Amino acid sequence: MTAATVTPAAAPAATTAENTLQKKSRDAGVISGGHLVAKALKNEGVDTIFTLCGGHIIDIYDGCIDESIRIIDVRHEQVAAHAADGYARQTGRLGCVVTTAGPGCTNAVTGIATALRSESPVLHIGGQGALTQHKMGSLQDLPHVDMMSPITKFAATVPSTERVADMISMAAREAFSGAAGPVYLEIPRDVLDREVDTSKAIVPKPGHYRASTRSLGDPRDIEKLADILVNSERPAILYGQQVWAARGHEEAIALLRGLDIPGYFNGASRGLLPPGDPHHFDRTRGQAFTDADVIVIVGTPFDFRMGYGRRISTKVKLVQIDMDYRTVGKNRDIDLGLVGHPGAILGAVLQAASGRLKQDKRQARRDWMKRLSAAESAATDKLMPLFRSNNTPIHPYRVAWELNEFLADNTVYIGDGGDVVTISAQAVRPHRPGQWMDPGALGSLGVGTGFAIAAGLAHPDKEVLCYYGDGSFGMTAFDMETANRFGVPYIAVVGNNSAMNQIRYGQLAKYGEERGNVGNLLGDVPFGKFAEMLGGYGEEVRDPAQIAPALERARESVQRLRRSAVINIWVDPREYAPGTKNQTMYK
Repeated sequence: MTAATVTPAAAPAATTAENTLQKKSRDAGVISGGHLVAKALKNEGVDTIFTLCGGHIIDIYDGCIDESIRIIDVRHEQVAAHAADGYARQTGRLGCVVTTAGPGCTNAVTGIATALRSESPVLHIGGQGALTQHKMGSLQDLPHVDMMSPITKFAATVPSTERVADMISMAAREAFSGAAGPVYLEIPRDVLDREVDTSKAIVPKPGHYRASTRSLGDPRDIEKLADILVNSERPAILYGQQVWAARGHEEAIALLRGLDIPGYFNGASRGLLPPGDPHHFDRTRGQAFTDADVIVIVGTPFDFRMGYGRRISTKVKLVQIDMDYRTVGKNRDIDLGLVGHPGAILGAVLQAASGRLKQDKRQARRDWMKRLSAAESAATDKLMPLFRSNNTPIHPYRVAWELNEFLADNTVYIGDGGDVVTISAQAVRPHRPGQWMDPGALGSLGVGTGFAIAAGLAHPDKEVLCYYGDGSFGMTAFDMETANRFGVPYIAVVGNNSAMNQIRYGQLAKYGEERGNVGNLLGDVPFGKFAEMLGGYGEEVRDPAQIAPALERARESVQRLRRSAVINIWVDPREYAPGTKNQTMYK
């Protein structure tokens, strides 16, 4: 069964009388809250929901069947929330997770919080006890809206059946306002099950309830930035999460090429340019940020990943572009700030600068790029002994190198873990836009399985590879069965050091050997057997020379068996990422 042919699982057979009653209700011009949810989701362009069943939400499923919305049911709500986030990242549309009340909602909290820090548009619809049972102690009753408000852009209770579709439209509008993010709607069970006259239900017309998000900001600032760039000799640009999320990547690439500017990339913007492109840089960001005369930061905040802006020279002219006005100039003074859609702004800047770059400036920045390219090559040469290491246990840098060599043009790479995944970022270079996924600023472990399911559903023609740490794999791996069930198997690679190694390093450094191994050591688990249990291919790798052949066997197996494969690679627990050794995440 392929992703394209999967249909929602049928509900338990209703009696003939119940089916007749439902048909009469629909014929009589009435509609239930659950069916209004489905209609509103369809209007919003939602074609898939991620969920785990519960009595509070089953009418939504019935509505989704009528609206041909795919229902992907998982084994844990955390996976459902991560999958909705991943689906939004892969499609650029609203992701949707539907959970039951109480623990259904709380299990999804990590996924929603991850979407918040990653600026991913996700609609979380949660169940609740009936309004008639308010404050009576109904099953799974919790103050969901109060809990979800701090980690969403909008959170509310739907007060009546007539308002169901209207409030979904309202929530979707908030999800895409400024920088995208998650929203939450709680729908009490009696509101969801109640039927109302279709003429009294407020159903906004598709495409008529939201403004364009492609804002340019102040045109005078466009001209200012164009002036700054055409007069610069050593510019550098960093593209962050928003550039891909807002689908501004074509304009972003055109600006680099049109004005001969070196580009650096983080988060989802990895892969905007293919490896080897003359405008693609990654190992020299520190040098560029020290020596540049102009730096433009697009769609990424001055948070811990950027040293709160302190790693950028105070002598450089600094420009920041972001979809959220609250991010611009936060933690670090800037020379120019622009708020708006990154693609619209960058496209307008290129147009304003077109034909104005003088030959001496262009030659100066080409010399600048040559200098950076030489430094890139030197940095790579310095890493090659680690990338080619034949040590056993296997050096995690060797795994990272082999993964990069293995990637196909259509491989979506997902990183889910601590140190092994951090190391992989120094080697893995996705070939196309949208083919890099990571947890984002929240640093959540366990995102990989949901992301893999989402990527497979969104792009059934692409290969999906998720690189886990052994700690993160253990958190959500059972939903690999879900991936198999819905026809979207993937390649799972586990960098197994039997520890939460990123945290372990700091403990050892602070407390010594006697106390530093407390709370961070895991068992030696042969995870390859897990794939075999689910009908797929699994392999244990202890020899670095066997990494590449094992990956090829996994690829062949996934294509042939249509079941996920697990390659469990035993890596050296004594090796750590540079950032871990410097504890930069806490500085």
